[in-house]
Parts: sequence; structure tokens; C-alpha cells
Amino acid sequence: MKKALVVEDSQTDLQILSSCLGQEGYDVVKATNHQEALSLVKQQPFNVIVLDIVLPDRSGFELCRELKAEEETRQVPIVIYSTKNSDLDKFWGMKQGADAYLAKPIDTDELTRTLQQVVK
Repeated sequence: MKKALVVEDSQTDLQILSSCLGQEGYDVVKATNHQEALSLVKQQPFNVIVLDIVLPDRSGFELCRELKAEEETRQVPIVIYSTKNSDLDKFWGMKQGADAYLAKPIDTDELTRTLQQVVK
């Protein structure tokens, strides 16, 4: 089974994303902050990471950059999912290594299409 890590501090968004990913056949693991996400990534492999930018301990941009710098996680697709949806935010997210950038609120059809494009 495919495995997805969702890094999101909003319980509502976490539930919506988890439900959508579950319907797409993903086993979903949840993290609510940067540190928890890093710990989980070191423990198990993921097919995709869905990442919020605004996290309580550090920026999701930082986490994206860290994950793309590591040999073990470099190839894992990262989909940024954020309320920060200006062109500059999207540009910056892609510069940090994100494979896709989606704006909140979630459009489940768009998420599904994005997953099909980025997950091999």
C-alpha cells in the first residue's frame, strides 16, 4: 500500500486531507509539526508528503528544503498545501524543492490529479 505523510497543524485540514488520501488508497501518517515530521520520515519511507507551510515550530518551507537535501528523502514528492497562495509564495515553495503547490481550501479533485502527476 502507498504511504503518505500529512504535515498539518489544523485538525480540520488534517482530517480532510487524510480522508481524501485514504480514498486514493494511501495509508496516511499524520504529523502536526516540523519535529514530529522529521522523526517520522527517519522511521519509515513515504510515497508522498503533503506539507503545510505555517507550522507551530518551524516553516514548512524549511522542512521541504531539509527533506530535499537528504539522500534518503530527496526523491519523495512533496506537495505544499497552504493558505499562502501568492505567486511569490508558490515560486518560493518550488525553489525549496516542492513538486507541487496547492492552495487552501482543498479542492479534492485537484489534489487527486496532483498526486497522480507527482507520485510515480
